[in-house]
Amino acid sequence: MPVLLVALALAASAQAAAPAPTNWHFVVAGDSRNCGAVVMPSIAAGARQHGAAFYWHLGDLRAIYDFDEDFRQLYPRAHIYDYLNDAWPEFQRDQIEPFGEIPFVVGIGNHETIPPKTREEFVVSFADWLNAEPIRRQRLQDDARDHRVRTYFHWQRDGVDFVYIDNASPDQPDAAQLAWLTTVLERAAADAGIRAVVVGMHEALPESLARGHSMSDSPAQDAAGRRVYARLLDVNRVKPVYVLASHSHFVMAGIFNTAYWREHGGVLPGWIVGTAGAVWYELPADSPQATFARARVYGYLLATVKPRGTDDRDPIQFEFTEVSESAVPPATAERFGQDFVHRCYTENVPHETRR
Repeated sequence: MPVLLVALALAASAQAAAPAPTNWHFVVAGDSRNCGAVVMPSIAAGARQHGAAFYWHLGDLRAIYDFDEDFRQLYPRAHIYDYLNDAWPEFQRDQIEPFGEIPFVVGIGNHETIPPKTREEFVVSFADWLNAEPIRRQRLQDDARDHRVRTYFHWQRDGVDFVYIDNASPDQPDAAQLAWLTTVLERAAADAGIRAVVVGMHEALPESLARGHSMSDSPAQDAAGRRVYARLLDVNRVKPVYVLASHSHFVMAGIFNTAYWREHGGVLPGWIVGTAGAVWYELPADSPQATFARARVYGYLLATVKPRGTDDRDPIQFEFTEVSESAVPPATAERFGQDFVHRCYTENVPHETRR
């Protein structure tokens, strides 16, 4: 056989043997205070079932202002000092460890800044996660001299830039964080290797359908959030942007389909998913404008990332996956007791609404 034909045959054989590109998944939720130690193991099981590349937590790990109900169930005689000392280590044991080998990306929420907790203590307590290899590598790639671990960060995977914004207190995002974010987004927009940007945060950006419990609550945050939204719109003109938040304890899609954003630049794809165990909130009055909304439910967003080149206009699909009482792992049900598990799934409402 002529040499050229042999070479072509070998190339064709190698191409046929190469595996076809496939979808991959990640999982997102936030707000796992109150009953999170009961709910999060079920979310971890779902993440394993889907072969998730990572789980992304959008903040509010523990209540802090009072005992979490699951903590009180396990330690009925604990004093507040015991609780505050163990709240975050307990989160690591009961909510991170169930994910096993699945990387766990932890974001800061407003409850992580409730006194006596501070942002600085959060960085120290979760340094191993905030400085995990993908985040550390990306930070040093951006600036080889930047060794500072922060509560805002980004990392990249398969052409997707994942960005976490710290808006856990009224002073954030401050000027330094906004300058960092501007640089990250400008690079993502200009980088042909980046095909989409996913932005996570705790509180939803201003003027969403959940405006009453969002960055709109603070004048300083409202102004900063509008600047962030405008920058995301700029990126969205050249490649897809997706915005994820929690803070409100329900699930809602299409959160920026409001008259304000329709008249001020455009509607970004946005989700709220505060459904990892926190006390339930009712849906806001504007929820009928959402493309999907449910209250009094636990679960997670399952994100499906399509292979490069298959759908560049919308490469990531998000679907809410509910976790039910029947899905609670037997070991979790035995540890907390079936009666308490049932209360988490039927009566997890704010104290002032309980009867």
